[in-house]
Amino acid sequence: MLQTLWTWLNQNETLLLWLGGVSVISFFGSLLMLPWLVVRIPPDYFHRHHLFLDHLRYRHPVLRWTLFTLKNLTGALVLLCGIAMLVLPGQGLLTMMIGLMLLNFPGKFALERWVVTRPGVLRAVNWMRAHYAHAPITLPETAELDSSQS
Repeated sequence: MLQTLWTWLNQNETLLLWLGGVSVISFFGSLLMLPWLVVRIPPDYFHRHHLFLDHLRYRHPVLRWTLFTLKNLTGALVLLCGIAMLVLPGQGLLTMMIGLMLLNFPGKFALERWVVTRPGVLRAVNWMRAHYAHAPITLPETAELDSSQS
């Protein structure tokens, strides 16, 4: 069994080098993208539901849908890289979270709100925002959260 694995690795050396290179690039890319994405979140983001197309509403429809498609394709690619990094070297979970942030899908806002309401996550996000001189993320009261989910 070990001999078969070693033979396969020797035969696919180029593939392994490419996968390793993509993994390294994704690792550093995710480390650079995370702070950039976190500081771009408005402080009151979780007080109301936001749609990606809201700020593009008055733009030309072709531009709006082109940007929407590119954003989702980029998110899908980053998500797939994160899934691959679960078995390859790299920060798979972090990369998957960045990919999910870029994607648009039903229930995304509720998922984001659930993740950020974890005390450790909110503390880390607000620390990162403070480091870059941005206001902390504020969360609505629990009653507001419950009523907006129904």
